[in-house]
Amino acid sequence: MRIGELAAAVGVTTRTVRHYHHLGLLPEPERLANGYRRYTLRHAVVLARIRRLTELGLGLTEVRDVLADDAGKDLVEVLTELDQDLARQEAQIRERRRRLRSLLDAGELPAEGPVSPRLAALLAELPGEGSPMAAKDREVLALIDTGAGPQERERLMSALRGALDGPDALARAREVYALLDALADAEPDDPRVARAARALADCVPADLLPAGTADADHAVLRALYADFAPAQAEAIRSALRILAGRTGEGP
Repeated sequence: MRIGELAAAVGVTTRTVRHYHHLGLLPEPERLANGYRRYTLRHAVVLARIRRLTELGLGLTEVRDVLADDAGKDLVEVLTELDQDLARQEAQIRERRRRLRSLLDAGELPAEGPVSPRLAALLAELPGEGSPMAAKDREVLALIDTGAGPQERERLMSALRGALDGPDALARAREVYALLDALADAEPDDPRVARAARALADCVPADLLPAGTADADHAVLRALYADFAPAQAEAIRSALRILAGRTGEGP
């Protein structure tokens, strides 16, 4: 058989055959006097086996292990590992579909896009329609929700939940947003900065911030401050210093 006939017999392309030659999966046949390769039934059998293995989901490195006489893994072992990997993928897909279903069942998605169900519930309760500072706050919460690990996310969500359940929590949050919004065009030394900082510190639960949050060299904090107007950034910076002092981290 010539290469085209071999490829047609197994249902692959001639390019695939040449690729398998290049990888060493399919032995090179001898050439005739005219320079053409002459493929045998054995080549067709091996090529068909390669195709069946790849269609099962095996990578070409795994196929090489199966085909090699001195391979450390036999076919049963490789297929068992593949089955376990597929089971993990199925579990991940089921979890993703569960999350999608919960988002769709909840109705209208928050402006921040898909977030965890717990944060979505919190955002639904937070005030701030028409407040630029409230919109930024929601974006930061979505960022934390995405980047934090499971345990840290659980800690943060529990702290936020506790803060929202407190007396007059929503009224205080509206006041803080209003005070910070009013600083959009103010200078950092504006006397209103101190009032906004105190109100913000009183609104944030002590256990919400992990150790070192008040560190001025914190990369995320630097980016956060840069995203706010100077007076707003100073109010947030001062609030963090107040909270650090309450927890014994700073003055």
